[in-house]
Amino acid sequence: MRLNSKGQVTIPAALRARYNLHEGDEVDVVEDGGALRIVRVHGADTRGERLVRHMRGRVSGIWPPPDRPLSP
Repeated sequence: MRLNSKGQVTIPAALRARYNLHEGDEVDVVEDGGALRIVRVHGADTRGERLVRHMRGRVSGIWPPPDRPLSP
């Protein structure tokens, strides 16, 4: 891996899949015995929780209304 000018690295896709990491997940970089480790932030919202928060309030009602079925 190579560090870019912003100090960022890309975690390879195979490792992101293996550790169930997704865009927007929170991670920390910690020192551990002279090495750096990437660790998941515990207590952070899950991907599903972020999606629900994003979508909340966007649906104003059910269409069609339950008493009016779709016409063919």
